[in-house]
Amino acid sequence: MESGDRPALRVVLLGGFRLLAGDEQVTVSGGSERLLSFVALCGQAVPRTLMAGTLWPDRPERRAYSSLRSALARLEGAGRQILDVGATEVRLSQDAGVDIEEARSLARRVLDPDTPTPVRDLSADSVESLSVDLLPGWYEDWVVREAEDWHQLRLHALEALAEDFIAAGRFADAVAAAGVAVRAEPLRESSHAALIRAHLAEGNQAEALRDYERYERLLETELRLRPTPLVSDLVAGLRAVAQP
Repeated sequence: MESGDRPALRVVLLGGFRLLAGDEQVTVSGGSERLLSFVALCGQAVPRTLMAGTLWPDRPERRAYSSLRSALARLEGAGRQILDVGATEVRLSQDAGVDIEEARSLARRVLDPDTPTPVRDLSADSVESLSVDLLPGWYEDWVVREAEDWHQLRLHALEALAEDFIAAGRFADAVAAAGVAVRAEPLRESSHAALIRAHLAEGNQAEALRDYERYERLLETELRLRPTPLVSDLVAGLRAVAQP
């Protein structure tokens, strides 16, 4: 989306909550942050009863519903403008932007097996969008589920993006994308495989072997496991040559 087309009001959930009005960050209370985040994550009209029960799970139904009414009434300025509040449902206003929706769409485009990744998505901006977790430090059940789903989706997308960069001969970008995935999940074998393939495609055999050996040591130390052929076969020839 071009900068001139971006909605004036925007909810940012990747890396932490922010509410933006244009380029300005709007300050809202912690309770309002959670209310806006929940609606933004749902991506559609949310029944008031569902909001009340999810955001105030320890309160009786009547009190939870009352808490929701109070929370909505306390919203003002951009926090109020970004919501369409109905008698039974609440949704984001139609012109509001949500970064996680855009990032999910990017990940799905990259992972679509039937369509080549659009050229516009082969960029450092795409790697950056896939590098950040959803609402880190928030531990409510409704956040944790969404955060884990996003974490897995972005790792798969980063690995696929690394392969796309390799195919395009953009090896530095491939190493960057795979490296982000490795740092996010150091024990994830498919991410190490993507990184090693990127090094090998660029002709950097020593770096490929070093990454494999680091992964091998980490896997042994943490889990008492050995790498599977998914990654060990990539460097089998190099290891044979390197043996004294």
